[in-house]
Amino acid sequence: MALFEAKRLHKRFGAHVVLEDVSMRFEEGRLSGIMGPNGAGKTTCFNLLTGRHAPDRGSVTFEGRDITGLPPRKIARLGISRSFQIMNLFDDYSVLDNVSVASPDVRQRGFSMLGSFGEAKGAAEVLAQVGLSGKEGIRAKDLSYGDRRALEIGVALAARPRLLFLDEPTAGLGAEGTARIAALIAELKRSITIVLIEHDMKFLFGLADHIYVMHWGQVIAQGAPAELRANPWVQRSNLGALA
Repeated sequence: MALFEAKRLHKRFGAHVVLEDVSMRFEEGRLSGIMGPNGAGKTTCFNLLTGRHAPDRGSVTFEGRDITGLPPRKIARLGISRSFQIMNLFDDYSVLDNVSVASPDVRQRGFSMLGSFGEAKGAAEVLAQVGLSGKEGIRAKDLSYGDRRALEIGVALAARPRLLFLDEPTAGLGAEGTARIAALIAELKRSITIVLIEHDMKFLFGLADHIYVMHWGQVIAQGAPAELRANPWVQRSNLGALA
């Protein structure tokens, strides 16, 4: 049984069909990728998988439990975290506070946005994982762009997930920043199941165990990176050239 499975997801907004009959399986201990051109439906798919939207049809299960249509907060409590293409940080709060507020112990005891959250259990370890040790007191908005990307992954990790969804983690990064995030994700995949949307095909093919290719709101190919490189459709497309 897959750790996470989506079956025949369908989503429309008004008269526009965005996803049609999309099925995916994410195996525990593997890094799965989702790729495709702009407008392929990748982000909408991510939003259905993580509860930001409910599907019109289809089902989503996690550890065999039906979580279709559950709100993001309830899905997060089950052990699923995600980052966003557009960063979602508390800019005026410190690096430490951003990580601490996402931790289960702080959420359980409640917190006030009027003061510091204090150091949550495991916060220092998370910051070390993402390369931000020594920057605990810096406000999020004063970090470099690469550090902000790393911090958002740290915030997702602070919830101690079993399954981590990452939406375009290299967006806006140069070669050095992309290499840093690649090294971080390569280390994380040793202990966490990861699902990744990424436009940088070289980055994705270097990390993923299995990749789904989306176009026109459907999955049109899937397989290991080597299989997709040999896929005629992928070879004929810009995706093939990038891969």
